[in-house]
This record gives sequence, structure tokens and C-alpha cells, in this order.
Amino acid sequence: MISLEQVQLLEVKVAKAIEYVERVTAENAALSSEKAGLQSKLDINQKRIDELEVLVMSFKEDQGRIEDGIIAALDRLSQFEEAFENSLKDKKPVKKPSVKKEKPSEDNEQEYFEIQEESGSSPADGELDIF
Repeated sequence: MISLEQVQLLEVKVAKAIEYVERVTAENAALSSEKAGLQSKLDINQKRIDELEVLVMSFKEDQGRIEDGIIAALDRLSQFEEAFENSLKDKKPVKKPSVKKEKPSEDNEQEYFEIQEESGSSPADGELDIF
């Protein structure tokens, strides 16, 4: 026959099993809630990542266009400089004028300046010396 002790032991084990099932069920509910919260954060973060990737691609495209524009401008500037240098080489050397100060005559109080061309060579770089 079944003794009273065996029934009590069975009741204790059933109570422990019920307590364990309740605790595991509560943990499962908490984990499910946490999972839902983390999933929504993950979705929000994934959307933000997608937005940032679009911005990065846009910035890279803009950067490429900017670099292409700078390179094109530098090429045009180089062509202009070469054309300018070639036009200076093609022209005759310009003689530098000199300014001489003469003594004012007693009759006239103004000073007279005479500009004469120097018979020397032109500047080495082909530019006019105005100072």
C-alpha cells in the first residue's frame, strides 16, 4: 500500500514542479518581451544604417565630382599658362623705358622728364618691369 509519507513526498515534488514551471514561464515571458524590444531597436538601427549608407554613397559621388572638377580646372589652368608662356615667347622683347630727371629751368618751375629707351636686353622672364 501507499503510505502517507509517500503521498506527502509526492505533493512536495508536485509543488516544486509547479513552482519551477511558473518560474520558467515568467522567465520565458520576460525574455519574449526583451526579445520584442531588442527586435524593434534592431529594426530602428537597421533603418538608420540604411539611411547612412545612402548618405555615404551620395558623399562619395559628390567627392568624385568635386575631384573631377578640380582636376579639370587645373588642366584648363595649365593649358592657359602654356598658351600664355608661348605667346610671350613669340613676342619681341620689350625694352624697358627709363625715367631721367632734368633740372628745371629758371623760366619754368615744372620738372621735365624724358623717357628714353634703354639699349639693354629685355627682362629674362618676358614681363614688363613697371616699378
